[in-house]
Amino acid sequence: MLKIILSRVIQTIVVVFVLVTFVFFAVRAIPGNPFASDKATSAEEEAALKAYYGLDKPLPVQYVNYWKNILVDGDFGDSLAMKGRKVSTLISESFPVSLKLGVISLILGMLIGIPLGIVAALFHNRWQDYLAMVVAMAGICVVAFVLGPIFQISIAAPLDWFNVAGWSRTSDIILPSITLCFGVAAYLARLTRGGMLDVLSQDYIRTAHAKGVPTLQIIVKHAIRPALMPAVTFLGPAFAAIITGSFVVETIFLVPGMGQYFVLGIQSKDYNLVLGLVLFYGILMGIANLLSDIALIFMDPKLRTA
Repeated sequence: MLKIILSRVIQTIVVVFVLVTFVFFAVRAIPGNPFASDKATSAEEEAALKAYYGLDKPLPVQYVNYWKNILVDGDFGDSLAMKGRKVSTLISESFPVSLKLGVISLILGMLIGIPLGIVAALFHNRWQDYLAMVVAMAGICVVAFVLGPIFQISIAAPLDWFNVAGWSRTSDIILPSITLCFGVAAYLARLTRGGMLDVLSQDYIRTAHAKGVPTLQIIVKHAIRPALMPAVTFLGPAFAAIITGSFVVETIFLVPGMGQYFVLGIQSKDYNLVLGLVLFYGILMGIANLLSDIALIFMDPKLRTA
């Protein structure tokens, strides 16, 4: 088990390193410079700003200095667009909002998708199965940037319970969470259905039926755990996808999460802000995948000796 965890940690470090390296050079290849929007900035002032932020040095030197600041000082650097603000401060202020939205969306997706998949498998090739898969397919096809405005127009606008956009009251998290959870619920439903159908066709399940074991007991005691393994494998990437996918939803509903800073960083060519968010999300995805692998190890004893 320890060997598997160590392997996953090393893989995460390598992936994050490659990802940040690619983004480092990619954002600098975009035409323009981060100070072009400051109309009052003279050439001398722009040169001074580049020198202050270390952008006047050759790219390889900037690259080495960036990793040195992170590994030695734990510093993501200063934001170029929001002068006087540290990237780490912006992340620490906005991440709790994105995390709260992501966790609630993931829980909703599990509460909807897993039971839907179980029902579809138990009523295989019957109307309940077809209805569940139609709902799942709709969740996959209708993307968040379409679903969000539909909720704003059809639910938030005519009702006083929700704001169309904003983050000023507790109920403001409901519509963004529902918008985000649909895609995850759809994939979980399909994975759970496939896993359940595979388990229900196994010989030991048929033997239990032949011995007269009640169906509910067979499902709860013998079928659920192995059937959920494909879904659990998906949960790690799904959580990371919800957090990163919330950029669109946060923009639509004006949620003050990290999505606003990622959009700002791209628009203003704020190198440090974009790289800080990419690095943070890369680590977050690695942690989510690691937790998913650990859950699988506890669910399947055979993996503990792999």
